[in-house]
Amino acid sequence: MDGNSLADAASARETTSRNLFDKPIFEDPSARALRNVGVIDVGSNSVRLVVFDGAARSPAYFFNEKVLCGLGRGMTETGRLNPDGCTRALATLKRFALLARGMRLSNITMVATAAIREAEDGEAFRALVEAETGLRMTIIDGPEEARLSAQGVLTGWPGAEGLVCDIGGNSMELAVVGDNQVHAAVSSGLGPFRLMQVGGGKKGLRSHIADVLKDLRGQVGAQHDALYLVGGSWRAIARLDMERRGYPLKVLHEYAMTPKSVRKTIDWIKEHDLEELRALSGISAERMSLVPLATQVLRRLIHVFGAKRIYVSSYGIREGILYEQMPQRLRERDPLIEACHFMEHSSARLPGFGMKLFEFLQPLYRNRPAARLRLIQAACLLHDVNWRAHPDYRADACFDITTRANLGGLDHMGRVYLGIALMYRYKTSGLRARIRDLLQILPESDFAEAKMLGRALRFGAMFSMDGPGNAGALRFYPKKKLVELILEPGMQDLFTEVAEQRFQAMAAQLGVDARVRQRRAHNSNGGSASAASS
Repeated sequence: MDGNSLADAASARETTSRNLFDKPIFEDPSARALRNVGVIDVGSNSVRLVVFDGAARSPAYFFNEKVLCGLGRGMTETGRLNPDGCTRALATLKRFALLARGMRLSNITMVATAAIREAEDGEAFRALVEAETGLRMTIIDGPEEARLSAQGVLTGWPGAEGLVCDIGGNSMELAVVGDNQVHAAVSSGLGPFRLMQVGGGKKGLRSHIADVLKDLRGQVGAQHDALYLVGGSWRAIARLDMERRGYPLKVLHEYAMTPKSVRKTIDWIKEHDLEELRALSGISAERMSLVPLATQVLRRLIHVFGAKRIYVSSYGIREGILYEQMPQRLRERDPLIEACHFMEHSSARLPGFGMKLFEFLQPLYRNRPAARLRLIQAACLLHDVNWRAHPDYRADACFDITTRANLGGLDHMGRVYLGIALMYRYKTSGLRARIRDLLQILPESDFAEAKMLGRALRFGAMFSMDGPGNAGALRFYPKKKLVELILEPGMQDLFTEVAEQRFQAMAAQLGVDARVRQRRAHNSNGGSASAASS
């Protein structure tokens, strides 16, 4: 792929074994090079500038601006870009060029997709944009667009396996992902702008969609259990699904739907006035106008490919371009853990303490699966990043940082689990109504475990300021219903009233007895002193 910021990624990739507990990589020179990365996406419907920063494997959106220009509207009839869309897009891109200059971006890529690659005047518009902005525009073909969108899904969803579907204004792309690779990538004309021009009424439209999807099925395979949806029209449908269900967490990334739920929502949309739905959901008028056509594609898409699980990805082509620039060892890192390391490094009182806390608490979580251990590690890394918040609202701020933050590699149950754990790191009782509403996402057993983790964080975080492992060690005996704290020699004065209260609270949440004893100290004759117990 061409582009003024895309180096030859293949030559920079290295193979390393993935280790969940590796030290953070964001200070590595290759990761630092991915800071302040700008991407301009010139689509058939929208034109957007995103600037990524933060931990390179899980970047934050330093800047994110979108304008619905509608470059591809009416193009099926005329063969040319929409004139009003061209005016709006050029004005938007000139603004973006000045913003990029003001942010001193040295790494910026501009890609154009279906409308510009297919329009008669696409090349002329590209030349005009380059002359007016000084930025290079790379026009990518359909399979490349599909591949980059799929890489965007892999950026926020390591291990994703299934079919990625990216819908734009004039096209729809499909790509197969698995083993952290893109295996097939194809493009079609199932974008809403193009579907507006299909003749034959409702029956003709249904027949056209079915025929195109049948052809696509022959290219990417017939059965894909998981479907990952990328694109504004899909996100709008997912947002409406949330409204219909009364779903309490309005975070679209990793929002999960079932085929049954999607079908119900599509029927629900048909029964309601679009203006009414727009007022309910906050979806723009331009986007809402495309939803009815998109629902027809989605209904048939789920049926044709046999999807059993449908996920929404907020990551797409822009994140895929960032992924393209990552060395292989960076791609293999866990985006959630990298983001938490970066947040601790940026905001915690004692950067580096989180891993010491995690190691101290590990005896409580022996034989836990890796998926749960990564959430526990994330909680340890984030336990102190809100210390500057007002004490009366600190617990709420901790809850909000995971349930509302832009974090990749974190599903909705994981968000609430982490939020509860971090909240109980500071809070001792009671839940606000808005937080109670979100508990419907989390199984009762997970709520109890998250609360216990919060109690453990509360004890471990204050037990010793240079790392709890320097002052003692935990031992957990589930069959004996006992948790034990073994104090290092000379550290007994750390375990006074407040520490004892928090240790007892942790044990009570575990439902076990608590015991404290002193580790035997070696004397000068090579023997050891006796241990005191309480």
